[in-house]
Amino acid sequence: MILGSLALGRLLIHLLINRNYGFHRDELAVLDDARHLAWGYVAYPPVTPFLGRLALLLFGSSLVGFRFFATLAQCVAMVLAGLMARELGGQGKAQVLAALATAIAPVSLAGASLFQYVSFDYLWWILIAYFVLRLLNSGNPRWWLGIGTAIGIGMLTKYTIGFYVAGLVIGVVATTNRRYLLSRWLWLGVAISVLIFIPNILWQYQHNFISLDFLRSIHERDVAIGRADSYLVDQFTICINILTIPLALSGLYFYAFSASGRKYRTLAFMFVVPLLLFLLARGRGYYMTPAYPMLLAAGSVWWGDRLFKSSTLSWAIWPVLLTGGVLAGLIAMPVTPINSALWRVSSKLNEDLKEEIGWPELVGVVARAYYSLPSDERMRTGILTGNYGEAGAINLYGPSHGLPGAISVVNSYWLRGYGEPPPQTLIVLGLSKKTLDKYFGSCEVVDTVTNDFGITNEETGHRDVFVCRNLREPWSDFWKRVRSFG
Repeated sequence: MILGSLALGRLLIHLLINRNYGFHRDELAVLDDARHLAWGYVAYPPVTPFLGRLALLLFGSSLVGFRFFATLAQCVAMVLAGLMARELGGQGKAQVLAALATAIAPVSLAGASLFQYVSFDYLWWILIAYFVLRLLNSGNPRWWLGIGTAIGIGMLTKYTIGFYVAGLVIGVVATTNRRYLLSRWLWLGVAISVLIFIPNILWQYQHNFISLDFLRSIHERDVAIGRADSYLVDQFTICINILTIPLALSGLYFYAFSASGRKYRTLAFMFVVPLLLFLLARGRGYYMTPAYPMLLAAGSVWWGDRLFKSSTLSWAIWPVLLTGGVLAGLIAMPVTPINSALWRVSSKLNEDLKEEIGWPELVGVVARAYYSLPSDERMRTGILTGNYGEAGAINLYGPSHGLPGAISVVNSYWLRGYGEPPPQTLIVLGLSKKTLDKYFGSCEVVDTVTNDFGITNEETGHRDVFVCRNLREPWSDFWKRVRSFG
């Protein structure tokens, strides 16, 4: 009951806060993909756009409504962390400690504030860990059906869950749980996960495994600009709240080395194996975030047995968690007034906040450029973007301005093509003059992108809006050349 109450309280807090600022660039892309349901997309598998479509059906294009399922996923995740503590023998206070320690992780707070695949990937990892704990405690091999189902849905959410599955496989083979390799329930679980994932594999095959090209390109970009350099530091600063580090370390010790944790040794492999694999592959630090709640659950039980025996320490732990949650929330959530002193600090530490600013103004600039053209030319004019956020914003806010739908060179927009008949005049944003001059006989700057707050973000970084005419080659050839990933 208390875990459910905590989750409900968190849900209500996010519903109040999530109305601030605006859509994030990534959310605009998912929102657009949600209108084109498929078994796959260039940048991610299909579960997140499917849930986005459900949000659109239920709530329309409401910012708070669109974020509802992401918030709900994080609330369920914190309940599962508390239930894991219970599976490990933790009493009520230890369960609450595990739930709150999970909830105040910076990535979890951000995941409840934005509709992204990270939010749902987080939930499936934790659900798998919970099912594994139920399996180990009960000895009932039927739990493999739940594990296989969660793995299948996880693979349809974010491919990095494969690293976690590798940890589970090694954890089974390397411990006494290898006995389950002879169980038909394990192999039925494997079959379920494969059956769930097959539609996406078929989509990838039909599209020449374009997502592999995407992942390769994005990974090379991230490594080149240093996003993987902070991998180890990120484990302690964004994957968990810095004030809960003792819980996580204690949980890892419990699973990996303690005599009482020998039964649960598989979960140690489920943490350590993906940690090392991501390190070797030069992955982003936040990829490991959903592996931490199972450590926090075990650490909460270990510390709870000691802290809660002292009435002084028992009361002290809650203000510490509250402090950690408030500090992380100021950075991860859209709470600080824009351009305030706190905003300047939080947006410097979390630049995603800046990407929630200025989209309606951007579409207004495009509309101004569109209506500056002669009426007969507007009938043959398209809007081309080099950024999925720009395309998503135009498709969301553009209809109220009477704008045509956007076409874009990036990700799944590129797959959808340029329309028939192709436009003769283009309003272009998000691409450089140097790039455009290679393809068009004429490109002129007609306006610049701004926002009401004077915030410098990615859109103001390539602020010129062009009108381009006289494409130098057939559209089919041009489209093959300009594909990009982002």
